[in-house]
Amino acid sequence: MSEQTPPITITDKAAQAIKDKTALKEGALGLRLQIKSTGCSGNSYQMEHAMEEDPGADDKLEVDGAVLYISKGQSWMIFGTTIDYEEGEMDSGFVFDNPNEAGRCGCGESFSV
Repeated sequence: MSEQTPPITITDKAAQAIKDKTALKEGALGLRLQIKSTGCSGNSYQMEHAMEEDPGADDKLEVDGAVLYISKGQSWMIFGTTIDYEEGEMDSGFVFDNPNEAGRCGCGESFSV
């Protein structure tokens, strides 16, 4: 029997960042990844604290104690995505390698599918 590829891959660095950021907000269950309509290319990724769980509306991913919720209505846009976390001297944040992106704006803040 072959192993199935998970719909979204969360790297070890991203899992640790999710746990760290969840711990910053009392009562948070994890983080929620949302796709917001914005920017010159149409969509952007947004991570926010998940304060409640809604199994009917969200898919729940757990990796090494990190909990990530994704809207079931938006999951088609990010199927196959790898989520990483990068730390730099001037900027740190989640990085999304999404095979469904058809294009990105020049500044890299928004994408289209």
